[in-house]
Amino acid sequence: MKQIASLLMAAILLSGTSTVALATGGTPPSFADQTPPPAPDYARPEAWAARAGAPGASSIRPPGAEAAPSDAAVDVFYVHPTTYRSKGSWNQDIADTATNAWTDASVIARQAGVFNGCCRIYAPRYRQGSTLSFMAMDGDGGRAFDLAYTDVERAFDHYLKHDNKGRPFILAGHSQGARHLMVLLERRIDGTELARRMVAAYVVGVNLSEGDFGKTYKSLTACDTPAQTGCVVGWNATLAQTDIPMVSAAGERRYVEWYGDDPGKRILCINPVSFDRGKPETTADQALGAVPGAPGEGAMQATQPGAVAARCVNGFLVVEPAAGLDLTPLPGGSMHYHDYGLFYADIRTNARLRIDAFLKAARQ
Repeated sequence: MKQIASLLMAAILLSGTSTVALATGGTPPSFADQTPPPAPDYARPEAWAARAGAPGASSIRPPGAEAAPSDAAVDVFYVHPTTYRSKGSWNQDIADTATNAWTDASVIARQAGVFNGCCRIYAPRYRQGSTLSFMAMDGDGGRAFDLAYTDVERAFDHYLKHDNKGRPFILAGHSQGARHLMVLLERRIDGTELARRMVAAYVVGVNLSEGDFGKTYKSLTACDTPAQTGCVVGWNATLAQTDIPMVSAAGERRYVEWYGDDPGKRILCINPVSFDRGKPETTADQALGAVPGAPGEGAMQATQPGAVAARCVNGFLVVEPAAGLDLTPLPGGSMHYHDYGLFYADIRTNARLRIDAFLKAARQ
């Protein structure tokens, strides 16, 4: 596997984290000296945070949001971000119930659940790389990410063999989860028969460059229009106070190291209000609905329409959320925790639009 990319900045990487399971004390063992947790068995229900017939927290909806029909024609395979804050272990044991509970409350409900109005949702638990992993991405941290990816790929293959049955599917993920999807797209989707069954991929909160299309991915393309299918969407939300030149340079580093310093290094930014690369700027009144409040804290509140202005600036999505949303940024102004929640209703509506276009084309 290619060298693991840096995912913006250290503070951004800890998407969905909480105060659970923060191990401290002493120098951690090397990856080679630490016995990895047992590999998940994806034939067992406990290896899934969500699956058909057992959606778990992915079934949670804001007041007023409709559930998917029982005969939904499309699946979503969702990979969650970092929720394991250990500084003493490289990878999470999926038997860690405290981390699983936080994962479910913070991101299975608020990210995977975005798609519960259109689709059956499959969300594997996996031996995610921990907080510790981000401190050594060129060494043991990269090895921890490699291990995590093997679980994601095995989970996807299990889903294909036992659950998919030829159905169209959406890929979705965030931060670390999106990074694993970047690899899965390269290894298992690009240039294969599966690409024809992929409605779209929402690869959010990660450094996916415009030039990856045509280089990393030989046939997959970025989504240019809201109803386009078989393509990839991505964005990274931040406030205007963020030092965009600094985070852009950090985000572009992976591409430059692999392919050289050319215009393709710019991070992919598709505004998730317009979902149109020709319309990179939208006003607050165009936004369909954001979820207020911090992820994982209390019941999900009703979405608020007209609450987020957004514009793509040098590869990043600069947002202006209404004060009433009560969303706390990360240091430096990053809205990484809120990449999905800011656009909850917009993503939900877009997924249905792409599905309708996909199914219509399939009938022709």
